[in-house]
Amino acid sequence: MLEFFGKTNIDFVGKRMLFFGVSGLGVLLGLVALIQVARGGGNLGIDFSGGVAVQLKFDAPVRIDEARSALEAGGLKGADLQEIVGGHNTLLVRFKRLEVAGTVGAQVEGAFAKAFPTNKFVVESSTEIGPTIGRKLRKDAVVATLLSMVGIVIYIAFRFELQFGIAAAIATFHDVLVILGLLFLAQKEITLLLVTALLTIAGYSLSDTVVVFDRIRENLRFRKKESFDQIINKSINDVLTRTFNTSVTALLAVLALFFFGGEVIHDFALAMILGIVIGTYSSWYIASPILLVWRKEPVRLPAADHRVRP
Repeated sequence: MLEFFGKTNIDFVGKRMLFFGVSGLGVLLGLVALIQVARGGGNLGIDFSGGVAVQLKFDAPVRIDEARSALEAGGLKGADLQEIVGGHNTLLVRFKRLEVAGTVGAQVEGAFAKAFPTNKFVVESSTEIGPTIGRKLRKDAVVATLLSMVGIVIYIAFRFELQFGIAAAIATFHDVLVILGLLFLAQKEITLLLVTALLTIAGYSLSDTVVVFDRIRENLRFRKKESFDQIINKSINDVLTRTFNTSVTALLAVLALFFFGGEVIHDFALAMILGIVIGTYSSWYIASPILLVWRKEPVRLPAADHRVRP
């Protein structure tokens, strides 16, 4: 009901080659990141690399350098230490790519108990994942992402036609790769939670693209004298306010998670923020222009076509 833009006439497909070039660089970065992750490179979390994560809560604050010295004195080197923001003296200790993880958790507790005898602590959580399980989870994450792309092609091809389905899959894969590339470039830890975010983004981007495609299909029936680029521009402009309202509403919720949701879901919320922005961009400047490049003239649908709108 909120018409922020009113009637618009923006040429979304006129500069498609420029946007294709910009997106191509993002996709290239994402492909590099995907290859690195599949090979076990990059900043992988213990979900994918194997290792140990122990979260401890102390009665009094402990400095990072003191905690690292205590672990090294106990024979534990190479720890990744992180203070949990808002956790009230909570410390996260991680060891990645350990071949044998069995006794590390107990060693961490022993090292801190010896170094800080008067500063009592409790272990809030302890996670140990072997390297074999990490490799399997990494492989399964890549397979799950690829299968989701295949599912998108099948769904859109069924609801519209094959060319629509492939265009939607390309746009969705574009979103996932660009976000993965940006997170990889920012050295964010790649975990199962981030894979969950990427698959959620794929679903969001698809729903955004379907709205535009549905209006294109509708205009193909009733605007038979217009060229395909005019139909695409008209369709995107028709749903511009709806897409904007949806994106802003989702963005407000995710921003609340980012700022107030705590350290555990911080990177998940960051990925979702990027996903909403890039997913909206791709539904305007990537998915629909791909249709125009694919076929210059539209295949007209009969006016009597009353399939259920998504």
